[in-house]
Amino acid sequence: MSILVTGAAGFIGMHVVLALLERGERVLGLDNLNDYYDVALKEARLAQLAPHAGFTFVRADIADADALSALPPCTRVVHLAAQAGVRYSLENPGAYAQANLVGFLSVLEYARHTPGLTHMVYASSSSVYGANTKVPFSVADRVDAPVSLYAATKRSGELMAHAYAGLYALPLTGLRYFTVYGPWGRPDMAPFIFTKAVSEGAPVRLFNAGDMRRDFTYIDDIVAGTIAALDRPEPGHRVFNLGGHRPERLTDFLAAIEAAVGKKAVVEMGPMQPGDVAETYADIAATTAALGWVPATPMANGVSKFVHWYRYFYGTSSTRLPSR
Repeated sequence: MSILVTGAAGFIGMHVVLALLERGERVLGLDNLNDYYDVALKEARLAQLAPHAGFTFVRADIADADALSALPPCTRVVHLAAQAGVRYSLENPGAYAQANLVGFLSVLEYARHTPGLTHMVYASSSSVYGANTKVPFSVADRVDAPVSLYAATKRSGELMAHAYAGLYALPLTGLRYFTVYGPWGRPDMAPFIFTKAVSEGAPVRLFNAGDMRRDFTYIDDIVAGTIAALDRPEPGHRVFNLGGHRPERLTDFLAAIEAAVGKKAVVEMGPMQPGDVAETYADIAATTAALGWVPATPMANGVSKFVHWYRYFYGTSSTRLPSR
């Protein structure tokens, strides 16, 4: 039997699928390959998965309940497909309702109607903490004041999961990811935007006059935490933080990119953007206690690996990528 991974062509999805395949699992990957960002990048991620005999890919939308009901039964689900991005939710709110509400419900329905399914892990977000000023953010904190529609849909997913766990005895685990970065990352995220700008000599815009802190978490650590959660099902609904537990100033993160690229940034300061927050910071004590998970990648190392991937993938370096 296979593990269903939704969002398999996404940044986190590709890495999770690879890790599962490399330990001998069979994976059914699902993705709709939408054009929120460059589809060619998603196709290139899928090309990393295609050579593995244990991988099967289905192109479908998670909001298509009929498509999900036609999938073969899987023993476990890692639900990573979603409409991402805080700022885009101001432009296209309907995309968030369709993917993160209707789509999430469809995946829950697949899980409850699949005989023998033992666990579903799904991606939530640090955005659910809103403008919380108490740091670090704990899973025991109240999360009823989102500052973006994206955050509201992610919190709604947690509430739906809580209801389904109780109604249908489904073991469900939500993971609140904190600012994930690394090779194959999304073009709408700061690491990609900064690296591209610094490499090309274009301006880097720092919002809130640069006074921002993010709990950057390297992709390998996120994958390890996701699989640790998948391997430890418990009755009911649980939520964990997966974060670096060390908020970094955005200016320090930019400096690490400058060092890796070998060029100074042209910096422009801007105001705080609607829906954004000044700081994210994960309390991971509960995660470590339950899953034995601790992030292990220093920021400088993670940034160096990302920049190396970026320069190779976009043809500015001939140095080959290391094997996983």
